[in-house]
Amino acid sequence: MPSHAKPSLEAGLVALKQGNYQTAIAQLEPIASSQNNGTASLQAQVGLVMAYARTGEVPKAIAISQNLIESNNPQVQEWATRALEHLTKRKKSDRESKKVETGFIPFENSTPDSTPDSTPITPPETPTSEEKPNDDRVIETKSDDIPPMVPLARLKATLATPPPPLPAPLSGFMGSVTRTQAKLFGVIYWRQAQRARAWQPLRKPKLIPLRLLSAGTFIALFWVIREILKLALGLINQTLVKLPYLEPIQVLYHDPTQLLLIALVILIGVSPWLLDLLLANLYGQREFPKDVLNTHSREAVRVLQRCSQQRHWPLPKLRVLPTAAPIILTYGSLPRNARIVVSQGLLEQLADDEIAIIYATQLGHIAHWDFAVMSLLLLVTLPTYKLYQQVSELGDKISAKIWRWPVTILASLIYGIWCLLTGTALWLSRLRLYYSDRVAAEITGNPNALIRALLKIAIGIAADIQKQEQTSWQLESLNLLTPVSYQQSLSLGTIASNLSFESFLKWDTANPYRRWFTINNSHPLMGDRIERLCQIARHWHLDTELHFASEPSKVKRQSFLLQVAPWLGIPLGVLFAAFVWLTWQLAFTLKFLNLKWIYEDWSFITGCLLIGFSIGTVMRINSFFPDIKPATVQTDDSLPNLLADPSALPIDSVSVRLVGKLLGRQGTSNTLAQDLILQSSAGLVKLHHISWLGQSVNHQDLIGRQIIVTGWFRRGATPWIDIQTLETQSGKTIHSPHPIWSTFLAVAAQAWGAYVFLTG
Repeated sequence: MPSHAKPSLEAGLVALKQGNYQTAIAQLEPIASSQNNGTASLQAQVGLVMAYARTGEVPKAIAISQNLIESNNPQVQEWATRALEHLTKRKKSDRESKKVETGFIPFENSTPDSTPDSTPITPPETPTSEEKPNDDRVIETKSDDIPPMVPLARLKATLATPPPPLPAPLSGFMGSVTRTQAKLFGVIYWRQAQRARAWQPLRKPKLIPLRLLSAGTFIALFWVIREILKLALGLINQTLVKLPYLEPIQVLYHDPTQLLLIALVILIGVSPWLLDLLLANLYGQREFPKDVLNTHSREAVRVLQRCSQQRHWPLPKLRVLPTAAPIILTYGSLPRNARIVVSQGLLEQLADDEIAIIYATQLGHIAHWDFAVMSLLLLVTLPTYKLYQQVSELGDKISAKIWRWPVTILASLIYGIWCLLTGTALWLSRLRLYYSDRVAAEITGNPNALIRALLKIAIGIAADIQKQEQTSWQLESLNLLTPVSYQQSLSLGTIASNLSFESFLKWDTANPYRRWFTINNSHPLMGDRIERLCQIARHWHLDTELHFASEPSKVKRQSFLLQVAPWLGIPLGVLFAAFVWLTWQLAFTLKFLNLKWIYEDWSFITGCLLIGFSIGTVMRINSFFPDIKPATVQTDDSLPNLLADPSALPIDSVSVRLVGKLLGRQGTSNTLAQDLILQSSAGLVKLHHISWLGQSVNHQDLIGRQIIVTGWFRRGATPWIDIQTLETQSGKTIHSPHPIWSTFLAVAAQAWGAYVFLTG
């Protein structure tokens, strides 16, 4: 898009939202008539349809709508068809009545907010005459030509003068740009699928898996901390032994198990108050009065009050973070001291009913008690992450390389410990979201609002990453407790202008091996979550916000087996070890060969496991890293198609050459290249890079610059690219030796395994 087109497009859309239709027309007409702007031209044409309709120039609006019907974008076609239907009826009505001279048929705000958030089978609450809706109203029209119930996407306080309500197709289609944002994600059509007016309770879920997993997470966290503590104490004493004039500290030789267990139990009890202090000091958390929440979502306040009364809880304490990224989390040890923390970005980017149901998901965490274990985890990991941040900042201040390297290694070590601690809760983090989604849908009767909320949160997180040009400290450190992870938001939150949500998420719902690729993910597959919400909506006879095809995709079993070959080699190594043991026992019994002295030590099994892993890795290398040929390489235009392939596996290794801007943190905090993202014309994509000693150019030197990425695209739970080279326009090139590293890993595992196997 030309540099001048983006400001003009943004200015035109902002003017449209503010009701300055002539200004909007003047800004949007040149872009709409351009043949080179692609998505920008479509956005401008949509805006012109709305502006012309507002100013009474219905024929012009109809002409543009007819042009949009011929678009290749199915979302644009659908919207244009619905818009044309309404505009044609409007034109006919104008000719017949001649009562309306400009704009759409006037709406009458005769029915205030009547969105139900009552308990199942309870009649929907109706606001009193004193309660005036401020967002997402349901408005009745005077004309039979327009559907009687028209949802209005709410307008935030950033707009001084809200424009008159829009017909359903127009307001829904432009729902993604109803707020002034620094980055526009293209045209997004929200179906605004309705909620249940009365609904039967869902069948009670089995909570035993969640309970067991919560207990298992506590045990895993306890074990990891204990082992780290024992290792640290042992290293301290070993160091003291080797230093002159110093003696080891005898207390450090004591088993820390009992003391650590008591400490963790105490930390769970005091976690609400300690986390209050941590979040206030680290991220500026402050109290969030209920009256202020009421200005953003009256339904959210009613949901909190009603559920608390039904369960005999005090109202959860409300907090807010001054963060632009839309996140929400809950912590505490008991329902009576629970805290619900929401970011300012979430309040600004979601609609009334969407805010309400997101709060309802947090009530689900409190009701299931999983928030207590997650609070302990946050209490342990936040100081660790803050230490990593401070050590990284210290390393950035050191200019001499000889002194910077020890600090860099220390920062990487602390980051590794933080990853290890958070890894203990990955399974619980994934499972608990299914339960909280179910509770939220049952509380509000509005699963479609939760679908929209989750997608908008992904869009908002991606927008924050693009604006800051890196993953913020807040997003990474709080990721485990948020409803949507920042990793899954990268492509999902930026692909909407090039690909429908259904097409992108089809991999999450149709790929038969999809769950194998979430083992190291902190959040469940977004498509899987949304499909479950759609099932609830269909159970209540509601139309769904998204429509997924039911047929599963076909994936060759051989491809999946090759994908997991290194890990499949481990159980095969166990079988090989059993075969070897039986062989040597038989040889010893028959007095044919006496090597029993080697295999009396069962450590030879470890050698077999390493050999099996090595063989599996070698078998996969050629398929995982095929030669990149210029004739078959895919470019930016192919990225949406690659993301939409539901049968793809990471082993497919599509060769790509993409152009875009390299995003990520700079300095010591990104030494391991854990935060590298490509901002291409088709959206954000995660990059995997392995640093190589001896290169004159570092990957951090290219952050913020336009680059060309050559590598292997992989479609998994989080799409990513394994980098082969990073090139700048000036010719600087960085190589990422993924094949070499895989080969080295396989050879090292083979050598180590053979040594253990032969020596016992």
